[in-house]
Amino acid sequence: MSKVELEDPNYVALCEHNRETGYLISTAALLEWDQQTKMPALASEYRSEQITHLAGLIHERKTDPRIGEWLDQLAHSPLAKDPESDSGATIRILKREYEKRIKLPATLVMELARAASVGQTQWVAARRDNDFDAFAPQLKKIFELKKSEAEAIGYPEVPYDALLDEYESGARTSDVAGILEALRQELVPLVAEIQASSYRAPVDILSRKYPIDHQRKLGRIASEKIGFDYQQGRLDVTHHPFCTELGPSDCRITTRYDENFFSGSFFGTLHEAGHGIYEQGLRAEYYGLPPGKFCSLGIHESQSRLWENLVGRRFSFWQYFYPQAQRLFKDALGDVSLDDFYRAINHVEPSLVRVEADEATYNLHIIIRFELEQAIINGELDTDDLPEAWNEKYRLYLGIESPEVANGVLQDVHWSAGLVGYFPTYSLGNLYASQIFDAASEQLGSLDTLFQEGDFSPLKNWLNVEVHRYGQCLSGPDLGERVTGKQLSHEALMNHLKEKLVPIYGL
Repeated sequence: MSKVELEDPNYVALCEHNRETGYLISTAALLEWDQQTKMPALASEYRSEQITHLAGLIHERKTDPRIGEWLDQLAHSPLAKDPESDSGATIRILKREYEKRIKLPATLVMELARAASVGQTQWVAARRDNDFDAFAPQLKKIFELKKSEAEAIGYPEVPYDALLDEYESGARTSDVAGILEALRQELVPLVAEIQASSYRAPVDILSRKYPIDHQRKLGRIASEKIGFDYQQGRLDVTHHPFCTELGPSDCRITTRYDENFFSGSFFGTLHEAGHGIYEQGLRAEYYGLPPGKFCSLGIHESQSRLWENLVGRRFSFWQYFYPQAQRLFKDALGDVSLDDFYRAINHVEPSLVRVEADEATYNLHIIIRFELEQAIINGELDTDDLPEAWNEKYRLYLGIESPEVANGVLQDVHWSAGLVGYFPTYSLGNLYASQIFDAASEQLGSLDTLFQEGDFSPLKNWLNVEVHRYGQCLSGPDLGERVTGKQLSHEALMNHLKEKLVPIYGL
């Protein structure tokens, strides 16, 4: 803290209180990480109670009346004068969070935590058994609780606004829907044109045998090379990959392996490493306070998608890594040229599983989930009818449907964890990522020259300075515009897709 900050006892008390709350939040995150990676199956019931108890303690601390008193005293202090300064952002964000939190009954917060913990355990079993009915009652309960949460918080236009705001502060459903609709209108014709092309990439090479030990090794090498620091993090296996931070020097990323599919684990690891690089790029001295917390999930997702797609699926990236991949996977890739491999990993074709979808169709998966979530929250769709509604959307937008719910409505962990309103941030992240990458290219020069030499540090360091260090001092739209000089739109992403795919498919 600066001398001015240290001289204000209200500011010191506010910050200390939130740092101490951070201990509980990170402890809960550790329990949740363990639940998804290492926990014995029979431990789930007690783990749910642990997480529920911690959620109650965290809510109690976040709604402590002293926070309101400190904030009232600080509202007109010099520390609050610049809302984008570290102290100004701390006061502004904590005031907003406090006013939102005090609207939520503690019983609702704890019931949501319990429902999500139980839900994740039930989802794992239901997905394994391809049994939606086994999960349906808990899913209904989760959505009913989220409806109650939205009503308790309040919203400017529709209930979904309150849930979206949790992940993208200040965003409205109507604005996000408008951006995604503009993207959909250009995306659908491009996908149709690709499908009509006579060219088919040799995607079968990605389904050859790729020993898991070697997948693990290449994923570790690549994620470390782009900048994920394993002295401050680790990589583990889970049912649905995720990234979580457990402290200023403890970031956990996860992946999953399929011996007969290369892309899932490799690009999933790059994706989660991108999230991890962002977490490791935040200012550790502000951990537990807004300047040390990620800006928004849209911005967070921009960092994972940037490394996964704009870097990881780039030809110059594989000019450096492909010789290593061929050495590790001699039987699978020994007879495959770099050109064929590049075309295979960038193949466009409607598919069932979101996390394995190509860049062009991925956002259609998101739009489907975004629309279904809204329909449930608005009371237009019952959760029991989700499987059929899911398949109807997939038939309409992608021309396919899943014969099994495991690769259909049960494929994502999000709803089981109570993360309603989360999905649209993936597409916002794709849009931000393209604009941010363009800005980096303009300022750093030829990134391709650096990538083919295995040098990713200039881009990583640029992101640390231009994106990561701000924390929550800027909103997502304000940070995006400061970095790129433009408001968020679909244009940069569409330009990126066309630049890559038109030559591949001869359009």
